[in-house]
Amino acid sequence: MDIPISSRDFRGLQLACVALSLVAGSIIIGVSMSKAAAAVGGIFIGAAGLGLLILAYPFMKARFNLDHILPAIGAQSSLSTVSRTLEKLKTGSQGTREG
Repeated sequence: MDIPISSRDFRGLQLACVALSLVAGSIIIGVSMSKAAAAVGGIFIGAAGLGLLILAYPFMKARFNLDHILPAIGAQSSLSTVSRTLEKLKTGSQGTREG
């Protein structure tokens, strides 16, 4: 059962979740007697920060043109770079042995 939702309502729900997580984390840290409970509150606050980043990322990307500033993540992985370097070294060493 799909319920249609507008993007404005979706952003509102995201912001409400971030606010709820901040409040819950702050309350947990405020009333906690143990370090473990305070750590759980910190997890809630960290989740709120991540949610805020996810919420703000499209606006920051459009405003600051992040594609131009930052290189595309995943466009060239370090594994492919290492494998290409090894291939170059392998072909270079084969060429010196044969020649």
